[in-house]
Amino acid sequence: MATRLGELVDSERHRNFVGRRRELAGFDDAVAGRSSSCRVLFVHGPGGIGKTTLLLELRARARSTGRTVALLDGRDVDPSPEGFEHAVAAALGRPRDASRPDSDDLPLDLVMLIDGYEQLAPIDPWLRGEFIPSLAADAVVVLAGRDAPPSAWLVDAGWRHIVAVHRLDPFDVAESGQLFDLAGVAAQDRPQLMELGRGHPLALALLADAARTGVVPTSLADVPALVTALLDTLLRGAPTQAHVEGLAVCTTAWVTTEDLLRDVVGDGAPEVWAWLERRPFIVSGPRGLTPHDLARDVLDTEFERRSPERYRSLHRIVHDHTVAALRAARGAERQVRAQQLMHLHRRAPFTAVTKALRGQGSTALVPAKPGEREQVLSLIERFEGPASVELAAAWLDHQPDELSVVRAEEGVRGYAYHIFHPTGSALEDRDPVVRAALDHVAHHGPTRPGERVNIARFFGGRHEHQRDLYAVLAGPVSSLVEWVTRPLAWSFVIVTDTAYWEPIFDYLGFARLIEIEVGGLGHVGYGVDWRRLPVEVWLDLMNEREHSGGSGPPPASLLRPPPLDRISFGAAVRAALTDLHRPDRLANNLLTSSSLADGPGTLRTTIEAAINGLHDEPKGATLSAVLRRTFVQAAPTQEAAAEVLGLPFSTYRRHLAKAIEQLTDLLWAVEIGEVRLPARPSRD
Repeated sequence: MATRLGELVDSERHRNFVGRRRELAGFDDAVAGRSSSCRVLFVHGPGGIGKTTLLLELRARARSTGRTVALLDGRDVDPSPEGFEHAVAAALGRPRDASRPDSDDLPLDLVMLIDGYEQLAPIDPWLRGEFIPSLAADAVVVLAGRDAPPSAWLVDAGWRHIVAVHRLDPFDVAESGQLFDLAGVAAQDRPQLMELGRGHPLALALLADAARTGVVPTSLADVPALVTALLDTLLRGAPTQAHVEGLAVCTTAWVTTEDLLRDVVGDGAPEVWAWLERRPFIVSGPRGLTPHDLARDVLDTEFERRSPERYRSLHRIVHDHTVAALRAARGAERQVRAQQLMHLHRRAPFTAVTKALRGQGSTALVPAKPGEREQVLSLIERFEGPASVELAAAWLDHQPDELSVVRAEEGVRGYAYHIFHPTGSALEDRDPVVRAALDHVAHHGPTRPGERVNIARFFGGRHEHQRDLYAVLAGPVSSLVEWVTRPLAWSFVIVTDTAYWEPIFDYLGFARLIEIEVGGLGHVGYGVDWRRLPVEVWLDLMNEREHSGGSGPPPASLLRPPPLDRISFGAAVRAALTDLHRPDRLANNLLTSSSLADGPGTLRTTIEAAINGLHDEPKGATLSAVLRRTFVQAAPTQEAAAEVLGLPFSTYRRHLAKAIEQLTDLLWAVEIGEVRLPARPSRD
């Protein structure tokens, strides 16, 4: 059987693996059955200390004995029993739509390796109490995370004798020397590099890369300065410009996939991917490539400094790829994509929060379970009072599915709750905050048939309410999902802590629109009319502010005129059909300021696409043909159009009226965001 590329990669990793003798010995004993009791190994240590490298070595060693291995990254697993079991099935190569594996279905010789275990903190009790105990007695489990194991693993009399805990420490002098041996570092350079690297595996690997090209730093204030000193060497070592750009993409995106690389470097993506995988500061996980946090920050800064225009261009490609992925995602995957989009705006006032939280545990925002409702209500009552909690309880009764939470072993860490008007509930009048928002809409931009208003009514965290780190995560992530994926007329976010949130909404370009008290507590609503500032335009504005800074209201040049009502819209459609081949007149049509167009040229394209779209509707072929012969490939007169179509003139006029009516309905659905027209060629 031919050797696979992955086997060669594993072989190189094994050849260059250094240290961790105690951990390897304990694992080998467990796999071989020489340890009668130890079946769970818990490995912990800070970022960059070598946890992932160790797990890859353990995977190779287990495979060499013939064991079945499942390697999971906690960052890519929804922290729920269902999400974990589906991830196990995927790691074992089962189809994505396969049913969740029963423990009896799992291989008896399973070796399960879990990286980023801190991300699975919400389900640690379930893993410890149900899933892992259900595995076969010969199974071996390795849990690797930044934090030491929860105390329950150590105080329980049963687990205490089953679990071996290993803290990964920096390399000693001998291990550092071995790493430099394998890297080919000259003997005279090693003492200096060991002093600078202080035994940190990532720093040592980067120093070794520098030394191989003759760049030996003589001083080091901190690790970021070390990475900066190495950047020149790393970039000069890239085989082609495509590899340099691939590295830039990898440091810009949260997770880099080969599809994303292909958007930048084209057909060379597989080669660039393979090269990136070999970089000492990049980890290859189930979702893609992720640089070490330290390397990412410094690399990103350096790329922007060296080539600001190309940096902005690459940033935009990653941005557009991420927005498309967010819109295509479903379920819990959406919040992951929203966090990836937030990551691109890491100069924003709130986005450092996600990075800070990822070292503390799960940042997955997931739909709330019924038992979590009372926890959320308790937090609202504690921070906002009885009047607010009464309203929150009523809203949760009416729209329970709109509550999202961040979970932890101790319970709900953060939450966000959205309301979508029209709700069909008397609560719209009873809740003074919602009533104030809807009154503002009625006076400043009434909704039209089919349009909706989104109100982020409640959000907060366990410890500091709306300035709690988990509130600053839950609020923006949940809102970003709604703003980017749903057709909305207006959006509001209700806050009680304006001192913290005012600068954030100033950056976002949201205006302070309503102020009202509930139970003596001030509530402020920041909002935007998406019909005047379309979400695509807003995303462009945010992309620009990420690079150049800025805050405050959106420039007036970006705003569209107030939206047309349904009657005016219909009149504008009829006028546009008549002027379809008159660019000078079409340029003055009111629809050029609607969501149908960015100007007269795109307005005509949209109308023709909608006419084509009618062809596929029930009984739409005739109506589409009537519109084409009347307005697109127009006959000299309506009588001539009827003759070309082979219709009596009275029948033609009846079909024409019906066709214009249906076309207007379709264009209205496009206008309010319910329908997106695909680009289609005109029919002959």
